[in-house]
Amino acid sequence: MEQYLLDFDLKVMAPELVIVSAAALLSVIDLVLKESVPRKIIGVLSLLSVIAAGVFVGMGFDHPSYQILGDTYRIDPYSLTFKGIILAGTALVLLFSLGQKKEDPEAKEGEYYYLLLTAVLGGMIMVSSADLITLFVGLELLSLSSYILVGIRKKELQSNEAAWKYVVLGGVSSAFILYGMSFVYGLTGSTNLFTIQQRMMEALNGGYELIIFLSLFLMVVGFGFKIATAPFQMWTPDVYQGASTPITAFLSVVSKTAAFAFVMRILLIAYVPLINTGAWEEVVGPLLIIIAALSMIVGNTVALKQTNAKRLMAYSSIAQAGYILVPLATLGLMPFSSMAYYLLVYLFMTMGAFCIIDLVTRESENEKISAFAGLHRKSPWLAFAMSVFLISLAGIPVTAGFFGKFYLLTSAVSSQKFWLAGIMIVTTIISYYYYFGIIRQMYFRSAPSVAAIPVPWTAGLVIVIGLAGTIGLGIYPDAVVQFLGKINWGLGLSPAENMMQQ
Repeated sequence: MEQYLLDFDLKVMAPELVIVSAAALLSVIDLVLKESVPRKIIGVLSLLSVIAAGVFVGMGFDHPSYQILGDTYRIDPYSLTFKGIILAGTALVLLFSLGQKKEDPEAKEGEYYYLLLTAVLGGMIMVSSADLITLFVGLELLSLSSYILVGIRKKELQSNEAAWKYVVLGGVSSAFILYGMSFVYGLTGSTNLFTIQQRMMEALNGGYELIIFLSLFLMVVGFGFKIATAPFQMWTPDVYQGASTPITAFLSVVSKTAAFAFVMRILLIAYVPLINTGAWEEVVGPLLIIIAALSMIVGNTVALKQTNAKRLMAYSSIAQAGYILVPLATLGLMPFSSMAYYLLVYLFMTMGAFCIIDLVTRESENEKISAFAGLHRKSPWLAFAMSVFLISLAGIPVTAGFFGKFYLLTSAVSSQKFWLAGIMIVTTIISYYYYFGIIRQMYFRSAPSVAAIPVPWTAGLVIVIGLAGTIGLGIYPDAVVQFLGKINWGLGLSPAENMMQQ
């Protein structure tokens, strides 16, 4: 008997339905509102919709896993965890945006807010999809919304240039992914990841190993662009610098989280036969390990000579992507838990850091690191908060970032990739120089002015939440890791019949 969309329990899709309904409703509200009415009301409603979706995600952990449309779309512990991180990051971005000045697009352009909602909807679709078509739809929804958000400051040349580069290179990366998917479909005759998994083994036995590796290589190239890993990172510094700071934070945290979940879904479902035949250990693993190592080396070494704060954070993000890729590349101890923990830690410390960067650079009208000179005299609490975020990003012991990197390092060591663990340690030590360069400016350089930096209450709340998360996850890392360890990650990578047996 055929099943249609309305035959399923759509309550399980409450988070997505809340976001898509809010985006549609707010676009209509924006059209009917007079131009004199501040668009921040749309931002507030967007924030409320994201919070409501987050509540539904939290409630989803108490319900059995569910699939709809022939196992095309799944609601399981895997997807719910990543959705929670995505929605938390989006809520902080919206809160951050609400503190922007009146002349900024965040304050006067209503589409800014509902484009953020469509972007996060794309990310949520990506983490729940088990089909190449819905995965690609989610990817493009996130990507297209992000392209517009990067270039929303239409009168700024730097923003226009960044958006143009992002569109061109983003389109190229999507083409690589789609081309790789076409080979997979040609070999297996299906777009469902679990059907592909079954037929992939037949293709391997049938002598089509070369085409399978070609499809994988094409998709890895596209994935490399999406998660900003070397040698596909060339768009990152220009886009991070040209975009408004809240959007830079969104790309750094939310978009990266969705992309990693997307990559893991495809590699660990469709290409799992390569693990069984040993081809993963011979080809796929080394390829991913090389990309991870290159990202750590390139990101940290090029960051050493950066003078622009946002470009420095862009190269830091490239390095962080390399660290996060390690559990997937090595398939070591607790790959899912260690990756989810680090993404959560990265969310708090990066959001807080970008918020302070925005406040400082706006006040001084200077995006260089020298804008932080003497910050401890002007705004001691901002200097303290920024120091905490930077120390955590550097992975100094007894911080959340340290424990996050320790768990990632454990994945490399447990799989006996000692040289990769060595690169992680060496590049982390290298990163101390540029992170502490900002701290040196804050505490050991004099400021041209000692006037306090005004902090909107929304920005202050983002910083406080970031501090609480960074310090809390550093003091009680075991509690969070134990919670993540109890999650049945395997359900996200198992066929529908296994979900019914939970």
